Amino acid sequence: MKKIEIKERTPVFLEKLVDIWERSVKETHLFLSNEEIEKIKKYVPTALSMVPLLMIETDPSGNPVAFMGIDGSKLEMLFIAPEERGRGLGRKLLEYGIAEYDVKELVVNEQNPQAKGFYEHMGFRVRERSELDEQGNPYPVLFMEIE
Repeated sequence: MKKIEIKERTPVFLEKLVDIWERSVKETHLFLSNEEIEKIKKYVPTALSMVPLLMIETDPSGNPVAFMGIDGSKLEMLFIAPEERGRGLGRKLLEYGIAEYDVKELVVNEQNPQAKGFYEHMGFRVRERSELDEQGNPYPVLFMEIE
């Protein structure tokens, strides 16, 4: 696998990341209906285009299989293709973000216990809880920071 910082974010490339996002969310965000996922999906290309730092992991053929977005010291997004989960890509990306970009904080859906557990395993602790997500939707989120 290979980490690559993405500078040029073409529509075709973003479609590949949106596909990873959608498949990952369907596997891990069981609290969202298909209709809710489709609604959120409309905003994903914009989020991917606007996040200041976008890193991907690729398979041996060079296809993206995981990605991470960072803004300042905040991890904005981390998604792994379902077929690649459990292989250490999330850990590898997050460790890189912490070491190279001083990632110290993130927000995770409370209803995604696997992600919360992963971030706790990586040294993050809950600092605050909100009944609403960052877009004002009724999905409780946890604001986490590394100690």
